[in-house]
Amino acid sequence: MYQFRRTKIYIMLLVVICAVGIVGCNLPSQATGTATLNVTQAYQTVEARLTEAISRTPSISPSPTRATATQGLPSPSPTQSIQTVTPAITQTPSANCDRALPGIPIDVTIPDDTRLRPGESFTKTWRLQNAGTCTWTSEYSLVWFSGEQLDAQLSVPLSENTAPGASVDLSVEMVAPDTAGTYQSWWKLSNPAGNLFGIGPNYDAAFWVRIVVEGEPLTTGTPTVTETTAPAPTLTPTPGIQVSGPATLEFGNLYDLDNNVINSGGEDLSYEEVAQVATLNVIDNTVMSVFGSNQPTLNDCQNMNLSPDPISVNSLAGNYICYRTNMALPGRMYINSLDPENGNLNVEILTWLIP
Repeated sequence: MYQFRRTKIYIMLLVVICAVGIVGCNLPSQATGTATLNVTQAYQTVEARLTEAISRTPSISPSPTRATATQGLPSPSPTQSIQTVTPAITQTPSANCDRALPGIPIDVTIPDDTRLRPGESFTKTWRLQNAGTCTWTSEYSLVWFSGEQLDAQLSVPLSENTAPGASVDLSVEMVAPDTAGTYQSWWKLSNPAGNLFGIGPNYDAAFWVRIVVEGEPLTTGTPTVTETTAPAPTLTPTPGIQVSGPATLEFGNLYDLDNNVINSGGEDLSYEEVAQVATLNVIDNTVMSVFGSNQPTLNDCQNMNLSPDPISVNSLAGNYICYRTNMALPGRMYINSLDPENGNLNVEILTWLIP
């Protein structure tokens, strides 16, 4: 509407100018200067009227545009590229998360009943397939479950990621006992939460290594052979394992050594900071004592004088503690590390199951 009015005014101005021009052209020649002046004045008068008309014409705002689906969203500049952000993929455990199957073959080294000499070192390697839905990362571990430990570590972290459906070879360094006989060691896998799983129909069965120790011990010199007949070795029944695995304690946590769980009831220890000293305190009838840097056996912990006194762990990294739980089960705890920043205590325990 505004544009139409302005155009109409311009047309009127043009008509007036043309009319004045025609009149000016018909005037006598001696009146040329006067006619020119009149034309100029007429033009200025019309221009002034036009300006006044324009100033009185109300401005009309553009009609609102129809809202679109992108209304309210910022538009990228011509040089700005629109990037699609892909959310990080997180691994959410499910009922089928942690499962294992025997590989082909499961015994890559040291098949059952391999014959070794007393004190002989060997590397046991199992091949397992990830039959679950979660990737095995370095937070998963191969852990000793029961039987003879064979001087192996309690827990061996996995060195590579294993996706669902893939197979991996897992190895443990072991040493044959010094006494002749048949020895068997059972192992399982542990997830980042410390839950154990394995193979079998329910994915909870342990896999094992079984060796036969015979012959003369390994020595640096030439052994002297005698004709005496050694008595048959007396085999001691192997105690069962109630629970084993790693745990991380924070100040204020209550720790159950019978089930390797934190803050769930029936605890044996509390972990506290007392005068800037990280301290383990016993609960109920639990007793414990520091054993040292050497790994204690069941007999060592059973024969040790245990106490209800608190234990400071500020300088105990790399040492073992023997304990007896409030369920009267013997066990040992290895102090892996103590974080100086937040006080988190990383431990590994093994609680024996005594008939």
